[in-house]
Amino acid sequence: MTVVHRLSSEQPLFESRLFPADFGSRTAGVEQLARQLAATAVERDRLGGSAPRERELLRDSGLLTLAVPQAFGGQGASWPEIYRLIRFLAAVDSSLAHLFAFQHLQVATILLFGTAEQQRHWLTRTVEERWFWGNATNGRDTGLVLSRQEDHYALNGSKSFCSGALGADALVVSAPRGADSEDRVFIVLPSQREGLAINQDWDGFGQRQTDSGTVQFEQVFVDSGELLGPTGPSPRTTLRACLSQLILTQLYLGNAQGALDAALRYTREQSRPWLGAGVDSAGADPFIQQRYGELWLRYRSALPLAEQAAERLQAAWSKPALTAAERAEVALAISEAKIVAVRAALEITSQIFEAMGARATSARYGFDRFWRNVRVHSLHDPIDYKVRDLGHWLLSGQGPAPSLYS
Repeated sequence: MTVVHRLSSEQPLFESRLFPADFGSRTAGVEQLARQLAATAVERDRLGGSAPRERELLRDSGLLTLAVPQAFGGQGASWPEIYRLIRFLAAVDSSLAHLFAFQHLQVATILLFGTAEQQRHWLTRTVEERWFWGNATNGRDTGLVLSRQEDHYALNGSKSFCSGALGADALVVSAPRGADSEDRVFIVLPSQREGLAINQDWDGFGQRQTDSGTVQFEQVFVDSGELLGPTGPSPRTTLRACLSQLILTQLYLGNAQGALDAALRYTREQSRPWLGAGVDSAGADPFIQQRYGELWLRYRSALPLAEQAAERLQAAWSKPALTAAERAEVALAISEAKIVAVRAALEITSQIFEAMGARATSARYGFDRFWRNVRVHSLHDPIDYKVRDLGHWLLSGQGPAPSLYS
């Protein structure tokens, strides 16, 4: 059973006074897509597995080319706009928003690491052939080996947490350049390449339809032109980790937004006042009012940090050359946003039940999915280390060193 009051064409998907959503000329299309995803979000979360129909809705929306530069036929949207779209979609369907977000991360990977010719080739095909991208880039997973053959390369091994891989048209893959190398290279592969097997084995209790299972490689052929490069590590290329971290931040905030909106509607329309409250409706209970006020402050405190971080990232992205110090400033801003967003989202998605009451725990509402999504995804990398990075910077003046997660 879905929350049908969200699907009425006469009502906004979210209350505009709480969560305004203005995407300019894209607003109508984004609203339509969000309504389509919302119509089955609760049921699909319960089922888990993959969501091929909803992936096609994303493809048909025309939004998969947002990050592709106009020179290659894409829309060349800014990162702040893309992040707002991710957050909005995450409020109705965090898993599909995740897939949508990772599409743009793979496009960005090609832009950061690919040669001019590789960018033109792969991104033009992305637009013309309406590609959906997946990834096999888990940097902590060392089970994949790239080896040199006579006139090409071969991939053997496996990767885990490969979001979007199942059903993708192409993959961005990462592997060490050699058996003993700590330097990794990004590789672009068609998903139907012989020897490549994409498994449907993701079973997390949240983000249940992100197609984040394992990918196995058995003597997979890799042409030298499919290795992105020769761009090496630089402050600019390490923006990839910043892009990824800010994607996670939007997913947290989107879940918080969706949970708070759903809980407010439920409280107004279905919650019953407590016996000792002495009021006619749950919304008139001063304790419930205070709780919602506190949760609103959590969300409103996190949102500006996410917006500011996106603007800083865009400014850095737009520079042809980036210094290490400038890159560190972006990473610090994103760490601040992510820490506050995680804390706000975990509090909001769990405490809404104390405002709604026991009946709201019924599985038919699916309100628990917001917390499960945040809880699973907030473990992507420990926020304690980001808090430590901030403290280290305050004491020493040194920003975080570029890594897979900062």
